[in-house]
Amino acid sequence: MTLGVPKNQVLLVPYDDQWQTAFQQTKTTLLRVTRLTDRQIEHIGSTAIEGLKAKPIIDLLIGVENLLTLDDDFFLQLQACGFHRLQIKKEDEIICAKFADPDFNIKTHIIHLVTIHQEKWHDLIFFRDFLKQQLAYRQEYEEVKVAFFETEDQGIEAYTSYKEAFVKKILDFRQA
Repeated sequence: MTLGVPKNQVLLVPYDDQWQTAFQQTKTTLLRVTRLTDRQIEHIGSTAIEGLKAKPIIDLLIGVENLLTLDDDFFLQLQACGFHRLQIKKEDEIICAKFADPDFNIKTHIIHLVTIHQEKWHDLIFFRDFLKQQLAYRQEYEEVKVAFFETEDQGIEAYTSYKEAFVKKILDFRQA
């Protein structure tokens, strides 16, 4: 199984059913070490969507009651599972990551910490579930991702921006 992408690089690989196993193993560890419950941890991102090319990084969605009340103990528990809080500033999300190397260069897992059952939580789950159910849109999303490599742009921020219009189009279905 291919897992991990070096910092600020973008790599797409064919779907690997071992990604689901990697997610389940990580979820089991998180449930054992933290106070999280099963309903708080979801597999999101392209590695959660069978048949879709993806960056080989396992994305986990973790929903908590309130981001502002997370204490140091919670982040120490995540650290015991190999996750480190990143210095990425987002209003409605905290990002943690697990790395394959001691220099924190090759990211293998990302945790998206959000407030459970709020807008961000529902958007991320809707996007995943919609693409799982809608083959034509899943294929279109893969085409968008592959087309990025034909541009002059590089890096994860450019890749994310490149996909933004498609993501918005799908999330608009949720609002309808």
